[in-house]
Amino acid sequence: MKVRQDDPVSPVSRNRKSDKPRRSDRRILRPVVAVPEECDCPECSGADFDPQALIDDLAAGAAGLLAGDDPLEAELFGASFVAAGRMAGEEFTEALAEGIVPALAQLSTPESVGALVAIGAVESGVGAADAARLLIEGGLPAPAWMSALDEPIKAGICRRYSDSAGEASMLLCAFERSGRSHGFLVQVDHTDCDAAAEIMLLPGEVLDQVTGRIASELNAEELDPAELRWQVERALDARAVHDTEDDALGLDDAEEDGHDYHTLAVVVRARMGVLPEPPRPPAAHGDNDRQTPLDLVKMLTRFTEPIPAGRRQVLAPARKLPAKRKKSDGPAPIYQIKVSLRGARPPIWRRLELPGDTSLADLHHIIQTVFGWEDSHLHAFETPYGTFGVADRELGHRAEKPVTLEQVATGVGDKARYLYDFGDNWEHEITVEKLLDRQAVQYPRCTGGRRAAPPDDCGGIWGYADLLDILADPTHPEHSERLEWLGLTSAEDLDPTRFDAAEATRMLAEPR
Repeated sequence: MKVRQDDPVSPVSRNRKSDKPRRSDRRILRPVVAVPEECDCPECSGADFDPQALIDDLAAGAAGLLAGDDPLEAELFGASFVAAGRMAGEEFTEALAEGIVPALAQLSTPESVGALVAIGAVESGVGAADAARLLIEGGLPAPAWMSALDEPIKAGICRRYSDSAGEASMLLCAFERSGRSHGFLVQVDHTDCDAAAEIMLLPGEVLDQVTGRIASELNAEELDPAELRWQVERALDARAVHDTEDDALGLDDAEEDGHDYHTLAVVVRARMGVLPEPPRPPAAHGDNDRQTPLDLVKMLTRFTEPIPAGRRQVLAPARKLPAKRKKSDGPAPIYQIKVSLRGARPPIWRRLELPGDTSLADLHHIIQTVFGWEDSHLHAFETPYGTFGVADRELGHRAEKPVTLEQVATGVGDKARYLYDFGDNWEHEITVEKLLDRQAVQYPRCTGGRRAAPPDDCGGIWGYADLLDILADPTHPEHSERLEWLGLTSAEDLDPTRFDAAEATRMLAEPR
């Protein structure tokens, strides 16, 4: 699919590192409540800060809500204030609970009630909703949309759209409340730590139109609501870390009738509370205290500075590994899996059939064979149940030999990741496509695939692209050197488009 930066429903996708948009270049939309471009706090401006002016301005901003009837507009108003406050500093939540909410309650006007209800809709634990109800019980009118806001929210579509290269995806979740529907589309950049790049709010009347257009260009996958929640929260958490690291905690101007990313992120986080709790822990990301050991290995391949002893990794707990199949359970089903090399353009993948009780150690050798790797580097399987490879306590790798495929991927749609060579960083996504009955054939077998895999030690996806460019140009100064390194007499001997599934199956049948 051809991607344009000005297309609001196309994921950002790049095929060169230098083309990747900087985090500071992300298109951020306008907040509901205007935020001054220059800081006017007492320390920066030298002026005396007037807390009452803040309360009055907040109540005045809420006045426009009282004439409306859409509870979502109230949530967006509250979210814009909360987003701006969070960016002001870590003390915001305390200031909100102990200062702003009581001051709004003391103001005791219909506008202050509207502001309190709007804030309470997206920020729990600060007393805003309780303060509003006390004011209403005392005789102040409730906003017209408050009854609708109290109606239960029902989740609808939970879907993931992805490009074939695996560099970007979109997470869609639709909601319905009090006869009104809307959806949020979270754009995820998988080349940037799976961080959220943008959020779009889709009114119910355009949901079908927009999702139909996206589905015509991207691959659609229905998600379990708990899984969608896990992926959305991972994306929001990664973006929050990046914004902090980049010192990008500002709200930029928006397009007409738009809302900024941070405002929508507050509402989306609140919406995720409607969905079931994910069965796996939050994804590790961000500072060194949350990185996985495998992330540290990748980092060490790029930097030579030692990691201070005081910054050792603390692993987040993984899900409990399901029990291994017993003989009394009968034979394992045949798994049809697709193993895709992430970041490859055009795509490079293999489709395999193998018993579900195949050990991860054997699966490692199978993948090595069908991709033509030389098994000369470290590898690991990243799964919801932990990281498995050659047992290594420092890296946090548990032994892969006792663990089977069906233990870490229990059904259709389940995924795992296989990483090979932590320097070149070949990442393979393993997806369970089908569970099949056994046939009178030899397993494992390869039933499909596309393109030859890159040679070992060629420098990763980008290095492989450069290698092909050099081989295609006989005048390139490194042309002869690369041919010699590959052991080829001619560039025509390396055909990147070639793959033979039957040949791969024959190779799998050879004794190791």
